[in-house]
Amino acid sequence: MDCIDPHLSVGKFFICLLLVLFQASNATSQSCSFESPVQFQENNSVGDVVTTISVTPGETIAITNANVPFGINGNQLIATEVLDREETQTYALGIRCTLEGGSISKTIVVIVQDVNDNKPIFEKDLYQEKVEELSKIDSSVGEFPATDLDGPVLYYTLTSESEPDAFKLRSQSTPEILVNRPLDYDKVKEVQLILRAQDTPLTSPPEGPSFTATTTIMISITDTDNRPPWFEPCTRHTINEVVICQNPGYTGRINLNEQETGVLPLKPGPLYAVDGDFGIKEEITYYIIAGNEDSLFQINPNSGNITMLRPTDVVKEIALTVLAAQTKNTHQLATTTVTISVRVTSLHAPEFQKTQYEALITSVGSMAMDLTNKDQPLQIIATDEDYIGAGGINPNITYSIEGSSDFAIIGGYLFLTKDLPQSSVSLQVVATDTSNDETATAALRVELTLVGPSGEFGIVDMAALGATLGVLLFLCVLVIGLLVYRMRKGNAAWKKIQEASMFRSSLGQANQKEGIQYTNEAFQNDDDRSSTGSGGPEGRSVLTSWDPPKPVENIHSEEVNQSSSERLRTQFPDNASDSGSDRADNEKEVKPILTKERRVEEGYKSVWFKEDIDPNAKEEVVIIPENQDEHSDEEDEKPLSDSRKVLFAETDLDSGLGVKFDDPADDSENDDKLNIDL
Repeated sequence: MDCIDPHLSVGKFFICLLLVLFQASNATSQSCSFESPVQFQENNSVGDVVTTISVTPGETIAITNANVPFGINGNQLIATEVLDREETQTYALGIRCTLEGGSISKTIVVIVQDVNDNKPIFEKDLYQEKVEELSKIDSSVGEFPATDLDGPVLYYTLTSESEPDAFKLRSQSTPEILVNRPLDYDKVKEVQLILRAQDTPLTSPPEGPSFTATTTIMISITDTDNRPPWFEPCTRHTINEVVICQNPGYTGRINLNEQETGVLPLKPGPLYAVDGDFGIKEEITYYIIAGNEDSLFQINPNSGNITMLRPTDVVKEIALTVLAAQTKNTHQLATTTVTISVRVTSLHAPEFQKTQYEALITSVGSMAMDLTNKDQPLQIIATDEDYIGAGGINPNITYSIEGSSDFAIIGGYLFLTKDLPQSSVSLQVVATDTSNDETATAALRVELTLVGPSGEFGIVDMAALGATLGVLLFLCVLVIGLLVYRMRKGNAAWKKIQEASMFRSSLGQANQKEGIQYTNEAFQNDDDRSSTGSGGPEGRSVLTSWDPPKPVENIHSEEVNQSSSERLRTQFPDNASDSGSDRADNEKEVKPILTKERRVEEGYKSVWFKEDIDPNAKEEVVIIPENQDEHSDEEDEKPLSDSRKVLFAETDLDSGLGVKFDDPADDSENDDKLNIDL
């Protein structure tokens, strides 16, 4: 549009001017542009660019605010100071953009971003609180927050070295301390807690800087009145976390018909009680509530001291029941017993039989011997003339060694209780009459001559023990060997007896009562002319006969033979059965031989008699064991008395044999003899 036309009216001229101004303003507005608001971190460096402003060529930019930490560098907004969000969090900057005489003003908002650069801070470094010991679990002790300029959210932890489980936090983000378990003033009077605050989460490692702060909380546990008075001394017991104190009572002695002056002495000490709640220490009041029916005693209500009002004329025990109660809280009370023995006045104190005793001790645990008479044990005795009717022996006297625990007196005899080096020890023995506390003393000298620690053996002792055991072992082996030999020898002899029985049984079956004649045809031509039953000097057979045997009353031959055979089979089940079967099968092959000479040929078995044999006499028949052939010639030359013998009681072959075993090797009258009726 041409606004210089001369024919242009006034109205059109003004419209044209407005259009020109609008175009100029629109051009300026489009050239001065920027982002708002702008985020900018604190703790920046001077000259850091806050933002960039878009301008057209020839356009200028200026900040209209005064005293702001920003400046213009070309078309850039920069920080001229280090920003601190904790001081100023937001800035509003006025910007004027000028182009060709025209200008426009705009505002840039700068928001300072927070950086974790501050530590949490507790109000105090030390907090002190009080908690009653009977406080309920989860009851609050107090809240102890910390502050952080960088943010309101903090995370807390609670620790304690002495009582780690006594208290706890309500949560990690709430610093309120709660009671976690029952508290006991007697066990713990004060607990130190450490509260720690952190400005980053506790569960994961922080991505940036992390700061912490700590404070100390001292919690004093106060005592409450929950226990009665305790008589001292006493033994404490804990039952389900409740503590009680048991007092055994008190004892005292007074003399018959005598009034004790002053405070009555008691054992184990004077009567007194204390408040079981040591943190409160309430005053105690004392009363005698039983046992003082005769009004012999009175008690001080404040101190508990007992005194006598008058003497007593009866020998007895007086049991007083004493009550102790708190002065303010009378519901807290306790009782105890005071036993007072009335005794007859002692006229004589104990007295030792000697002024000095001398002892000899050789080992720990052994009884001390009298050094003046080493064959007798040392006996330490104190007598009391008040017990003259009992020989001066007071059963209430006890003995002790003064100042030494290495020795003990038991029943008046001295013993060493521990190892001591060899030396001479001087001691003092004390006799105490426990009924009246009267004492007597005597000197004691002990010679320690230790031969070795008790229960140990020396080399010589072990060698002697080994030699003794070796001899015993040898004797045992020797006896066992001898028994085995005798058993084997006896078995062989029994076998010979069985064979002789079989032989006589065969004779009995022939029923030759009037006379018996045997001819050993196997030895008809034997060169042994001296044998009975073999050929004689003229080549004739020698006949052997007996007179008819005497009958045995009420016993038949066949019954006796049968009984004899069965008895032998019972005695020798194995050999007898075998021999019986052989005799039954080969009865005709049996060749019994009666001879005066012994034959030692292999497989030869015989029964032989002495030279002058009387058939009617009870002659000895020698049984030769099977192993006799293995013996040496020296054994063959032994006299006949060295062999085991069988004595026939009867010559009646049908009536059985009376057999007696005899061992000639032993002439003792106590030799065992075995009699068997065959």
